[in-house]
Amino acid sequence: MFKIKAYISLIVMLLCITSFAQDKIEDDPEITLNNINYRIKQAQEYLDNYNYYKALVNLDEALNLANKIDHKESIGVIHTIKGKIQLVVSQEDKAIKSISKAIEVQRIINDNVNLGKSYKTFGDIYLAKGDYYQALDSYTAAKTKFQEEELDQNYTQTLLTEGKTYILLKNYRKARSLLEQALLEAQNIDFVKGQSEALINLSVVHNKLGDNTKAINYAQEGIELAETYNYANLLPEGYLVISDLYNKAENYKSSRNYLDKYIKVSDSIRNIVNSNSSIELETQTKLADINQQFEEVSEKLKKSESDNHLGTLISILSVALITILSLLTLSLYKNNNIRLKTNNMLHKKNSELIVAKEKAELASKTKANFLSTVTHELRTPLYAVTGISNMLLDEEPKPEQVQHLKSLKFSGDYLLTFINDILQINKIEANKVDIEPETFNLKKKINNIILALNNSAQDNNVNIHFEYDKDLSENFIADQLKISQILINLVGNSIKFTKDGDIWIRVYQIEQKGKIYTLRFEVEDNGIGISQEKQDHMFESFSQGSIQINRKYGGTGLGLSIVKGLIDILKGTIYVKSELGKGTTFFFEIPLEYTSIEESSENKTSYFDADNNDFDLSKVKILVVEDNKINQMITKKILTKMGLHCEIVDNGEDAVSKIKANKFDIVLMDIHMPGISGIEATKIVRSFDKELTIYALTAVTIEDKMQEFEEAGFTDIIPKPFKQEEFEKKLYNALSGKNKTSASV
Repeated sequence: MFKIKAYISLIVMLLCITSFAQDKIEDDPEITLNNINYRIKQAQEYLDNYNYYKALVNLDEALNLANKIDHKESIGVIHTIKGKIQLVVSQEDKAIKSISKAIEVQRIINDNVNLGKSYKTFGDIYLAKGDYYQALDSYTAAKTKFQEEELDQNYTQTLLTEGKTYILLKNYRKARSLLEQALLEAQNIDFVKGQSEALINLSVVHNKLGDNTKAINYAQEGIELAETYNYANLLPEGYLVISDLYNKAENYKSSRNYLDKYIKVSDSIRNIVNSNSSIELETQTKLADINQQFEEVSEKLKKSESDNHLGTLISILSVALITILSLLTLSLYKNNNIRLKTNNMLHKKNSELIVAKEKAELASKTKANFLSTVTHELRTPLYAVTGISNMLLDEEPKPEQVQHLKSLKFSGDYLLTFINDILQINKIEANKVDIEPETFNLKKKINNIILALNNSAQDNNVNIHFEYDKDLSENFIADQLKISQILINLVGNSIKFTKDGDIWIRVYQIEQKGKIYTLRFEVEDNGIGISQEKQDHMFESFSQGSIQINRKYGGTGLGLSIVKGLIDILKGTIYVKSELGKGTTFFFEIPLEYTSIEESSENKTSYFDADNNDFDLSKVKILVVEDNKINQMITKKILTKMGLHCEIVDNGEDAVSKIKANKFDIVLMDIHMPGISGIEATKIVRSFDKELTIYALTAVTIEDKMQEFEEAGFTDIIPKPFKQEEFEKKLYNALSGKNKTSASV
């Protein structure tokens, strides 16, 4: 009897040790994580093969293990996949709960990759429920995360789904914009399935917009890709779309053929889904068996517990407790060492980052100072080059000299444009560009740009066509100067790279929210085109197609970089579609505020026409303060041509003395002079004359010294070299303002 009891005790001990060892294996985080990943992978495979119930069983098993080791990343992923399955089987409310749990976990651990996927699935759920605007908000959140993590394929897929959402909203132009962007993105990353899906949906959009031929071409191209790469889930939609298109085109034979293909593929997929639906019963049966086995084991354990000796149980528990404490101590020791090493590494990296940041700030300041100095030194002689060449051209030169003077003027203008482009890039990179909204007529503005560029177009035998949506308003509030810069650069580029061809400029509305209209601008040409390789870098500074292109067509390679920067500032987007030898199309979209107020127009052809002036030009007294003899001569000539007389001094001290002794209407003050500077001289003048109009006539870039100029007391700034019209306008406004004041007195 004693031996039997001893054997029983030994068996119980072995069972407990075996159970304890088994629990140890299951508690090993690494082994458990491998099991979780295996089950998630299995679930994904079942999902791809429409076997939803087996996928859910694997996910439930994985979730139990993930909760056991509190592996939050896996918990989030499992809930996301469960949400997808629940969406497919039309359990939208359950899907929302699953995705909400996933997002809650992923936000805590900053799992942006999977968070983006959860937002995307959230959008799909709301799309299925018919809540399209809520879906679009979720897609926007998903795109942000995908862009942050550079998940190009996920970003492209989200663009596609956005486009399909706008189709459901019947906003076909916005849908076309998104789908074209998605197609370009898919082509750039060689995402063939995305290309196929984009083409099929673009065919739907073009059909709705009335271009059935283009719709059929897109559908055929998309279906061909889907058939080649066996994208079974895209084929039913593609076959049905093209069948409908051929039916509208009265090509009933082709329509019937594609309809037969649609029925065949749809039946095939339906059979797979139906065959897998029997898994539900199988799963329920297995779960019932597992529950029964669990109850039997529980009964045996209860009986075993009543028979076991208390001392044996205490011994086993003691061994278990000691083992757990030992493992916990070892774990804490290792974690402490890892924490110390991590902290030391973080302190070191932080110090390196601080040093790198200081170096970058110093380099940025050095670059800004260098640019400011160099541009000032370049602008001063350029003032002479452009000024003298303009004067000589106006003074009836000999016929053989005209071409030389025009070449000189062209070179000066080119160099000035290059300097201005460099400064513009520098300001954009430093976030120093301000938006200056004003009321203007968009259609008139674009017509004026076309008129200004028409001579260049005619030189290349290029015709410019302008299409402005007849239903679109013309008056908007926006920064018209920046919009002009963008269009001038893009249209100028098209002219430069197109010979004996055409350019189309199109403007239409794609979205409206209250008074904010999102407009789409297109600049298309049939010129030389751009290779795919060059398209990837075309918006970078100093980027040209090649050295040969630079030599043949000219340009600095800064125009498109400026365009991209300005569009970003205006909160817009830009993308390009091009093919070598066939032409290029630039698309950009920007928001503008609608206004019913019309733009004010000035009808003056010349500000200083004798017939139009309300004041006597002969009585106007202007003081020019300038130390450079050439600049003195140029400024005097310009003023004389306008019918104005001036006195000239070449330093700040003499300027102050002259102003004290005489009454001047306007002072044109240079900044860099021997003795006291123009800024110091202006400060002295302001101590005894607060009303005198003083313009800073300077080559210093406005942004660099604006605050300093304001503090000194300048009325305004006229940058050198200046445009004649702007110079005249500022002088006229100052003089007419004084005349009105004196008249009222």
